[in-house]
Amino acid sequence: MPAASSRAAASTDAVAAEADTSPADTRLAPGGPGYRRMSFALFLAGVATFALLYSTQALLPLVSDDFGASASAASWTVSGATGALALCVLPLSALSERFGRRTLMTASLTVAVTVGLLVPFAPSLGVLIALRVLQGAALAGLPASAMAYLAEEVRPKALVSAIGLFVAGNSIGGMSGRVIGGWIAQEWGWRVAVGTIGVIAVVCAAAFRLLLPVPGHFTPGSLRPRALARTVGNHLANPLLRRLYVIGALFMLVFGAVYTVIGYRLTAAPFSLPQGIVGSIFLVYLVGTVSSAAAGRLVARLGRRGTLYLAAGTTTAGLVLALVPHLLVVLLGLVLITAGFFAGHATASSSVSHTAAHGRAQASALYQSAYYIGSSVGSAVGALAFHAGGWAGTVGLGVVAVLGVVTVTLWGSYAARVQGRRTATGTVAAR
Repeated sequence: MPAASSRAAASTDAVAAEADTSPADTRLAPGGPGYRRMSFALFLAGVATFALLYSTQALLPLVSDDFGASASAASWTVSGATGALALCVLPLSALSERFGRRTLMTASLTVAVTVGLLVPFAPSLGVLIALRVLQGAALAGLPASAMAYLAEEVRPKALVSAIGLFVAGNSIGGMSGRVIGGWIAQEWGWRVAVGTIGVIAVVCAAAFRLLLPVPGHFTPGSLRPRALARTVGNHLANPLLRRLYVIGALFMLVFGAVYTVIGYRLTAAPFSLPQGIVGSIFLVYLVGTVSSAAAGRLVARLGRRGTLYLAAGTTTAGLVLALVPHLLVVLLGLVLITAGFFAGHATASSSVSHTAAHGRAQASALYQSAYYIGSSVGSAVGALAFHAGGWAGTVGLGVVAVLGVVTVTLWGSYAARVQGRRTATGTVAAR
């Protein structure tokens, strides 16, 4: 990370330390009133978001059989939803600047769970994809608004941990939706499975609305297109933010590719697992819950770049192990891939919130857009790679993406050293 950004971060940390100890700071902090309600509410929102967004991913072999579709065609029930989210997250984040984070998150979940109850009745693959696109567009109002809500309502020292809990909710939602869906689908088919996930999401959405504290530090912004374009332009001009956006996209490309294709691999020879067992494979998401929640401690010990290197190395090791045609080794590979992904994602996303001094909703929205573009590309291209080269093709795609993460992070380290030398030279010259 550039030295200039490091100086700004140090200044921000000094202010944060004062804010955390000042009795006048009314923002939420661990142990304080409202913090647990807020954490649990956003945890449930994360559960509902990922359960809905990836509700068809573990069921793709059954969707393919039902509609007579190929893996690449069925994968659009996932990539269509994530692609729509990526396209809509920025404009909806602008609405959150005007109407409030809590209001927009509630509206997004309401529309998404309503569509979720319609998905089981899709008469064709085309209609199913269309409903999933609409659902993804609705869910776009939640991720960036949640990040902005946390940045405004939580004290700075607790921000990484708070975001980690939200990301942990994502992992629980992704896991529970797939595990529950897998076993239900084995007995009653994929339609009953996604319907059940929709009902669970309704309950989560209702609890979220009841529990989330009313914002106390939100200031309405402008909906003027020029103001939005200026804010977005400023964020994209920041080299640190650009690198974080690319890192988020590349991590998610790996994750999207692996988990879109893994069901096809495990239901085929030599494993030939039933759908319920394949769904249970997603219990490894619990590892993501732990690694994302631990991201704050890793950053404190290793720094952000060190944590990103660790996440990339862990993901790469998992990809290599997943090539071994032995079920236990494949499972270990999935554990490492999941741990590395969630640690990297929590670190990058919290860094965006920390770096953006203004327009946090737009900064988070750009990250979420890049992140879900990575998911959409990973789902679609991962399925194509699987069709062309089997599981090894999908793993090869993942390794290339992780190498991209390492390259971008190394470039950030190099840029930081260059900026540090320039700053030191300028200081000496000024003397």
